[in-house]
Amino acid sequence: MDYDADDRVIITPDEAVREAIATVFRRFDELGSARQVLLSLREDGLLLPRRRNGCPRISWASATYPAIHDFLSNPAYAGAFVFGRTRTEKRIDPATGRVQTRVRLLPREQWEVLIPDHHSGFISWQVFEANTARLRANWRPPRGHGGGAPREGKALLQGLLRCGRCGRIMQTGYSGPAGNSPRYVCARAQQLYAGEHGCQSIGGGRLEKTVLAELFAVLEPAALSATAQALADADAHFRQRLTAFELAVERARFEADRALRQVDAVEPENRLVARTLEKTLEGKLATQRRAENDLATQRARRPVALSDAELAWIATAGADVRAVFDAPSTTTVERKQLIRAVIAEIVLTVDAHARIAALRIIWQGGATTELTMAMTKKGGHTRITSEDTVELIRRLARDYDDRTIAAILAKQRRRTPTGLPFTRARVATLRANYGIPAHTPTAAVGPNDQDAVVVTISAAEMILGVGKVTLYRWLRDGFILGEQITPGAPWQIRIDQKLKDRIRSEVPDGWLPLDEAAAALGVARQTVLHKVHRGQLNAVHVNRGRRKRAAYPGQTRSSWTVRHN
Repeated sequence: MDYDADDRVIITPDEAVREAIATVFRRFDELGSARQVLLSLREDGLLLPRRRNGCPRISWASATYPAIHDFLSNPAYAGAFVFGRTRTEKRIDPATGRVQTRVRLLPREQWEVLIPDHHSGFISWQVFEANTARLRANWRPPRGHGGGAPREGKALLQGLLRCGRCGRIMQTGYSGPAGNSPRYVCARAQQLYAGEHGCQSIGGGRLEKTVLAELFAVLEPAALSATAQALADADAHFRQRLTAFELAVERARFEADRALRQVDAVEPENRLVARTLEKTLEGKLATQRRAENDLATQRARRPVALSDAELAWIATAGADVRAVFDAPSTTTVERKQLIRAVIAEIVLTVDAHARIAALRIIWQGGATTELTMAMTKKGGHTRITSEDTVELIRRLARDYDDRTIAAILAKQRRRTPTGLPFTRARVATLRANYGIPAHTPTAAVGPNDQDAVVVTISAAEMILGVGKVTLYRWLRDGFILGEQITPGAPWQIRIDQKLKDRIRSEVPDGWLPLDEAAAALGVARQTVLHKVHRGQLNAVHVNRGRRKRAAYPGQTRSSWTVRHN
């Protein structure tokens, strides 16, 4: 803002300054986020005017977030005069005794003076209030309150979604049993700055259907007039956008010419001054070249004007777009390219409490569409864990921890209601939801315990002094008793004193190895084993000594020793 001869507030007569400030407001209206405007201006290389207090001369600098926020939140740019927007508070620090000063922004109802329409502004007071409301909505409350190139992934909106809170492009992830269900997440703040949470996230299924429905509605023949008007407005929007770059070139040329005149005016012998002015001239010329290159780049983006024949073709093409999009021969990359040919960007703001997503679709050419999409209610889905799985987990939780239960469910190929494999965390969550208590570990059983106990294979291996392979063979042959709560669960072995007595470290006197006993009885080895099973012959297992060294897992020989009467 500036002052005229009568000290009245007026808009500055500098066209470059006016266009730069107007560009900030236009892009905020399109993009809906101060950070988004910052990224857009920096991407285009546009500078913003700044003037220090007490300095009449305007300087130009790269766009910064504080500068953009000042344009958007200062009522002076909306033609209003205000006073008393802040309050200075002082207090004494009880620890140090020093006076601490803090400047606090006051709510609008506490401003001392507010005079709307006091002078000409870049925007109206109604637009200013809408902008401040949008800035406030973009602010993330404290805890407790409340694109790149198309790739082969199935996420159709990859690279098009921009977070309505922080202005960053949202990331794409996949989940589901087959890993092909897209989800869009804004987690850059959490990743880059160690934030406690990401900004927002949303599932891709319903979101993509909503956007595609709006896209095909725009492309229907009934929307031809709106489409043709958008194409006609594209060139006007391009010219308006190009104005800022043309003025930037004009300003850069003026600065370079002035620097050149200063170099020409200095005496050649005065190298102390000449060197400084020449260095300044080089910088101004470099700035001029950059501005000219940016202008050339923007001119190359001019939208192609359609002929009458092409406009006539559009009248019938809209009906075929859906068929082309859904055709099996159309690849995912081609579908994304089709979407990007119509949609420039989508600004998404999720209200997690109300379960509503606000969409702002920015079409190619600058037109926008506001949509509201209802999200899935928390806990509102009807997919629940089957009763037999819940009952099985209830039985398993008496003897096993969550990690073991998850392994058992995986062996049985059981899945969660959403088709995901069970993990320790998912088992723990299900137990909590159904009130199933967790397994309480019992004291370990030692080899000298006399009472009958039921233990795992590992514990039985330690108590009996035999290997796991031998124990599994005994279970198969029926020498020891064991059970499984469910197929795939660990075996539970019953060990009593009688079983312990059948395990010896040496061959008793008068006992024969299995092969010799079979020869003495004149029967086959298998017959001797059957007699041992039925209790017709007494047998012990030798786990040390010569017989143990001769029999090891994998051989057909046995370390059983039979008493022959």
